[in-house]
Amino acid sequence: MLLLARMVKTLASIVAGVIVVGILLHVFGANSHNEIVRFVYDLDRPLVSPFQSIFNLDSEKLQIALNWGIAAAVYAVVGTLIAHMLAGAALTGYRRRPVV
Repeated sequence: MLLLARMVKTLASIVAGVIVVGILLHVFGANSHNEIVRFVYDLDRPLVSPFQSIFNLDSEKLQIALNWGIAAAVYAVVGTLIAHMLAGAALTGYRRRPVV
């Protein structure tokens, strides 16, 4: 169970990191025709789609930074909470065993 908790935490961190990379690429004006940039954007689009229009601002860069930043934070926090619950459940089982 602890391994599963680590995997969940790692996956949530990777997802949040990819979203942050997408934010930085967009804010700094990376060439969207570049294969690497396009790959990152293609990864990010389905991940951030539920958060796409939380705030509608005049500045597109600021809007993406804010909405995608919220998405990254949500993935990181929810992943961490799930990992803590899994780790807690695993450790609870160890505490109940009698010591011989």
